Amino acid sequence: MKRLSLSQRLSMVFAVLLLACSGVSVWLQVQANTRHDQEMVQRLSAGLAGHIAGTAQLMDSAGWRPDAVRALFDQLMAVNPAVEVYLLSKDGHVVGNAAPEGHLQRDQVSLGPVRELLSGASLPIFGDDPRSRDGLKVFSVAPVQVNGHEGGYVYVILQGEARDALAANVSGNGILRTTLWAMGIMAALSLVMGLVAFRLITRPLRALTGEVRSLSVDGQSIAEASHETVNGDEIATLRGAFAQMRLRISEQWAELTRQDQQRRDMLANISHDLRTPMTSLHGYLETLRLKDHLLTSEERRRYLDVALGQSRKVGRLAQELFELARLESGLVQPEAENFALPDLVQDVLQKFELAAEARRQQLLVDIPTTLNVVRSDLGMIERVLTNLLDNAIRHNPPGTQIRLRLIQENSRVRVEVSDNGSGIAPELREGLFSRVSALRRPVSSESGGLGLIIVQRMLQLNGSEIRLVDKTASGTTFQFDLACA
Repeated sequence: MKRLSLSQRLSMVFAVLLLACSGVSVWLQVQANTRHDQEMVQRLSAGLAGHIAGTAQLMDSAGWRPDAVRALFDQLMAVNPAVEVYLLSKDGHVVGNAAPEGHLQRDQVSLGPVRELLSGASLPIFGDDPRSRDGLKVFSVAPVQVNGHEGGYVYVILQGEARDALAANVSGNGILRTTLWAMGIMAALSLVMGLVAFRLITRPLRALTGEVRSLSVDGQSIAEASHETVNGDEIATLRGAFAQMRLRISEQWAELTRQDQQRRDMLANISHDLRTPMTSLHGYLETLRLKDHLLTSEERRRYLDVALGQSRKVGRLAQELFELARLESGLVQPEAENFALPDLVQDVLQKFELAAEARRQQLLVDIPTTLNVVRSDLGMIERVLTNLLDNAIRHNPPGTQIRLRLIQENSRVRVEVSDNGSGIAPELREGLFSRVSALRRPVSSESGGLGLIIVQRMLQLNGSEIRLVDKTASGTTFQFDLACA
């Protein structure tokens, strides 16, 4: 049963119920027909016993006349073999009959049904069958009068042994078989129509189940991820799919809650990062305005340099926040094009030559002679390389070697930016590319601290990811891959 679909299960249950109902219907129909026949026979033969009692001299003042009784009974049963005639005493004892030797099973008949029939009760009324120990049959009865007094009863069983034997033979050979064939044909037609109806009714459910089976989460079918033993059962498939979707929604809700908390923390950190330089900028400008006549040219220039540095820091943070907001809003979409990555690397390195020399740092490049053309957004990849090299130069001490390597790997080109500097503190490695962690890291006057987040988002838009490579040696290494054209 577990391997059957819902429509197959419904069809099987319907077939079983239909067979059971057909059997009960046949039984009820046979019983109803039998009862109807008994009532009709009893109504038609209601005056038979009275006719016998009124036309035959069955007893006189001396008592019953056995010879006359047997002769009359033989004649009646020869004319109508279905009836069996008995004479009953006033207390119900059988005092006359034409039964063959050994067929009479009891010698007394209950007079309760006799009185009911004589009083005109509703038919059919069943009385005791003298040829059966516990059988009941329809009958006709009339009192026998002698000199105006009731001397006993004529008791006529209307459906005797001969009739029962003939009826059983006829039913077995024809009527019952015809009835069963008719009920079988009706049951088969009902079953076919029921199966068609079930197919039509469950069609939307089967279509929904097919859609659910085709859904996937993270590349895995929902039906497979739900760990449900479906085996064609639409309800089990849907139950498993909804359980999986419920789990997925719970995970997404938890992720949204986490991101909302990160947003709150980021706003708090941004407020702090903005307040500090703004307070410093305001303090130096206010000092210049109030003490302008007391300051020397050298002090005035120093105050202005500090205020200008704080202004640049605020501007850089605002610019990075604006750029990150645009990247995460979905309004910025990459414009992929084919380009030679070595040419882009050389252009970016030229922008940082003077900055590296000023910090007494060495820029190295490792590019293989044969390298496939890549397909990505040129402007975004340039910004990624610029941010990584800028971070490597600003966050490392003098004498650091900064290396940029390109590695061909099948259908992708790996880009690696590494240095042998002081590295990233262990407490900052976790969540390195999250907004909150980025804003918690110490920043210089030249950066707002969101450079790696912008790099991550740009690479994601180009189908890649930034990775921090764990190495035992000192320094820091970042990697990402670009698809070849």
